[in-house]
Amino acid sequence: MTWTDATAMAQAVRQKEVSPLELVEDAIKKIDMLNPILNAVVYKQYEEAREIASQTNFCNKPFAGVPILLKDLGQEQIGSLSTAGSPLFANYRSQQTDHYVAALQRLGFIILGRTNTPEFGFKNISDSSFHGSVHLPLDPSRNAGGSSGGAAAAVASGMVPIAAASDGGGSIRIPASFNGLIGLKPTRGRIPVGPGSYRGWQGASVNFALTKTVRDTRNLLYHLQNCQLESPFPLPLLSKEALYDKKLQKPLKIAFSTLSPIGSPVSNVAKQAVEKAVVTLTEWGHKVSELAQAPIDGCKAMRSYYLMNSVETAAMFDTIEASLGRTMQLKDMELMSWAIFQSGQKILAKDFSKALQDWDRYSAQMATFHETYDLYITPTTSEVAPKQQQFLLSPTLQEALKHIADYPQQEQQDLIWQMFEESLAWTPFTQQANLTGQPAISLPIHKNEDGLPIGIQITAAKGREDLLLYVAQLFEDSKKFEQ
Repeated sequence: MTWTDATAMAQAVRQKEVSPLELVEDAIKKIDMLNPILNAVVYKQYEEAREIASQTNFCNKPFAGVPILLKDLGQEQIGSLSTAGSPLFANYRSQQTDHYVAALQRLGFIILGRTNTPEFGFKNISDSSFHGSVHLPLDPSRNAGGSSGGAAAAVASGMVPIAAASDGGGSIRIPASFNGLIGLKPTRGRIPVGPGSYRGWQGASVNFALTKTVRDTRNLLYHLQNCQLESPFPLPLLSKEALYDKKLQKPLKIAFSTLSPIGSPVSNVAKQAVEKAVVTLTEWGHKVSELAQAPIDGCKAMRSYYLMNSVETAAMFDTIEASLGRTMQLKDMELMSWAIFQSGQKILAKDFSKALQDWDRYSAQMATFHETYDLYITPTTSEVAPKQQQFLLSPTLQEALKHIADYPQQEQQDLIWQMFEESLAWTPFTQQANLTGQPAISLPIHKNEDGLPIGIQITAAKGREDLLLYVAQLFEDSKKFEQ
């Protein structure tokens, strides 16, 4: 069975052209055929899915009977295995269902299992030592990206039409770029959070999904959004008119840049993607201007991001130690997780507070920026998908990271920078929107000479997903997508 997207699939269910059970069985067949090659799915709950498909009334549900996969990081579903890509949780089953997952179920999705992710979601590739690497469907010698790499590979290969994902530093948009998908990171506060965590990575991390069509992205956003007053970042709802019947009163003012915000190299193919978008938008009558430099200091922003990540990881392992009743050791986790965990032990509360104040300043700077420019365009990634094991650390750096607890705080943070430096240069554009809370979308409008996709990233002011989807629809309707 072949369907354009999840929206078409759900419509067929509502019109009784196909049953939910048939869709589930078809997805299971595809997963079992493709997963030995891609390693995208790490946990399967087929029998539960079959039961739900057979016994549930899906009338009037917007995603009636559509098979979906959750990401194996957060996205808790009671009774389901949830490992976060770590052997520490090899046998852990969720004790409750997240509000986000419950919302997916209410919309009519049928959960088939969970997708592969790097340990604790720290990387922009998916290659955990526990579950193994995720392979790019177009070229299995390359990694599908991270941290929602399994989700991206599942959608790109056709296992499911849509897959749940999350984005704490680009983890939806990066694999979207590598796999030729649409990857929206919504505004902070747009998507349900809790009850386990209400401010993942201090609000940097947001749940959503990877899709192949703009209408799937739009429909999911419209039906998932809520104004959650018990959360730390409540947000007014977008109207149906704004999302579905957007009309512009005047041409958009759009800024763009192909310069890396951290000064790292950017490939010609990434620049070509942005140039293609700029030409098209100009032809459509929008006013497009090139920036001489990034709106905020990318290096300072990334250092504040790593500091936050260190503190949040240390707090996470405090909870894990209390749960397991023992102290964590290097053998319990990957070296990268260990280094981030240890670096969080020496950071003073006042330094953490200052870093979050910096985030607020960056957010204010971008709010001012968007008083002039409606949208900001960059490459999503500086290159196409990397080769497997491309970002291996040198033996010297590995040895230093093993003993990172012996270093002073600033030297620890310098080591964290070195640990991520090569991989960050591949994806330097996405983290800013996580710090500022803005919505950003990756669109698949270019490929290299070998046919590998690379995306452009479009960022808008907080709450303006309507503008992102308006422009995305223009590109899709004009057949500009390269999927």
